[in-house]
Amino acid sequence: MQVEVGKKYQHFKGHIVEVITIGKNTETMEDMVVYKHLGDGNIWIRPLEMFASNEDVSQRKDNITGQKTRFVLVED
Repeated sequence: MQVEVGKKYQHFKGHIVEVITIGKNTETMEDMVVYKHLGDGNIWIRPLEMFASNEDVSQRKDNITGQKTRFVLVED
């Protein structure tokens, strides 16, 4: 999945986030996604590789959306 700045994504636990920017970890140079949780306004950072992963999370007990991946793009 390609992660786009300014787009909204749904996490498999149900909340909606908006991607603020893509940054770099200063120690590892790993790409990081900086995003805002639209429910409470908290800012979070997650490795891009994990945010965009195709890992199947559909069987997790905390998956309330039934989606297959951790994040899915929310259509405007």
